[in-house]
Amino acid sequence: MQLTVLNKLMNDDDLPAVTVFNRKGKSGFVITCEHAGNAIPASLGTLGLGDADLSRHIAWDIGAATTAQRIAESLDSPLVLQRYSRLVIDCNRPPEAPDAIPPVSDGTMIPGNQKISVAEHAARYEAIHRPFHQAVEALLAERTGRDCHSALIAFHTFTPALDDNPAPRPWDMGLLYNRDARLAERVDRALDGISHGYEVAHNQPYSVCDETDYTLPVHGESRGIYNLLLEVRNDHLRNETDVAGWSLFLSTVLKKVEQHL
Repeated sequence: MQLTVLNKLMNDDDLPAVTVFNRKGKSGFVITCEHAGNAIPASLGTLGLGDADLSRHIAWDIGAATTAQRIAESLDSPLVLQRYSRLVIDCNRPPEAPDAIPPVSDGTMIPGNQKISVAEHAARYEAIHRPFHQAVEALLAERTGRDCHSALIAFHTFTPALDDNPAPRPWDMGLLYNRDARLAERVDRALDGISHGYEVAHNQPYSVCDETDYTLPVHGESRGIYNLLLEVRNDHLRNETDVAGWSLFLSTVLKKVEQHL
């Protein structure tokens, strides 16, 4: 039964599970973007949601893909991109986490995620989650084999306020980490030397931990490399001008950081 579900989940017209840009980039940074898109495999339809919900932050990180690509181009960094909706399976969650395939997201019921069977869960993991993280692992291992230094940045965006908790989130940018604050501290120092006026907070609007996060604990901390989850508030990335401005700002900061890694 499981093999049947696995075979039916993805077809030839579906997007690749993972895309790696600029694999041989010379920068010391490796960038990942776990929530870059809101695509859904054709076999799952729309998960029972309309276009309005699939355009919201519950389905993807708004502005993240374009901004991450601009930063990667500016830095000459590799970028590992995942364009399937976090509602299909969240690639920054441990696959066994209760919200890896969320039945409800920010107060919105996800009809296609109700009472997911073990086989259906396995199908989504095998088709999307595992290939993405295999690609990240392979890229980091390849760079180690070439004696390339790597510092890992997972790029995300967050919404200014949640529907089920409408308290405003005033921060413009969050520097998130678990056990290793080294990269966040270096970003802080670089920001001190740049006039910007943004409110930057550590571990806001979330914090990183083993139970709720996957990329940093698995690929960053386990390797002992510098790692950071970088969050930008998504209302800063709603148009081309804003994306260009933030991409330039973040690239400038990270280039200063890279000089001291």
